Amino acid sequence: MPRLKEIARADADASVLPLYDAVFGPDRDPVAEPGTATGTPGNWWTVFAAVPDCNKHIVEGFQFYRSKNRKISARLRELGQSRAGYARGSQFVFSQHCKALRAVGFSEEQIEAIPGWASSDLFSPAERAVLAYTDDLVLASGRVSDTNFAALKQHLSDEEILEFTYITCTYDMHATMCRALRLEYDDVDERVTEVPLPDDDGRNIDFMGAVDRSE
Repeated sequence: MPRLKEIARADADASVLPLYDAVFGPDRDPVAEPGTATGTPGNWWTVFAAVPDCNKHIVEGFQFYRSKNRKISARLRELGQSRAGYARGSQFVFSQHCKALRAVGFSEEQIEAIPGWASSDLFSPAERAVLAYTDDLVLASGRVSDTNFAALKQHLSDEEILEFTYITCTYDMHATMCRALRLEYDDVDERVTEVPLPDDDGRNIDFMGAVDRSE
């Protein structure tokens, strides 16, 4: 379950209720009856409802990237969002935006190729430039090479690059928050743990001693 409390409908700020209605259905308590139309638990919304103005800020961010005022194409935008989710290791962000990729015309083969996009020939030069830039934003923490940025500039205007950067970095943040707070599909146990010895009896074993021939 999430690491922070969820806000039941009866305890939610009035500003949150229209969003609860839209996401979960009218008059439904999303804590008592979790689940959204896309199959997610929906606890992203119930956790962020604890701070209504933070919730409002996030919703306005969604409205920003979907606005008709945006110059960046929906295809490239969604490509960056899905790759950011994958690169940051958020199953929730990646999974949700795989669905959005289908809606903007990407094939199943292209979606399946996103994890290893650099070895794939399924993406156009503009898409490859966007994917490389996304990796620089997420995996290199914004350390973008001149070569990658020049490739991006061949396909996108300054306005498009600014919009793409803002939206992609926003989703890198969303992916990070999902993992940190164990929201939605990122509510998973840490997999990197010690594996006990066979028939562990509390002994201290020098596991490299068997192969160390230095003496």
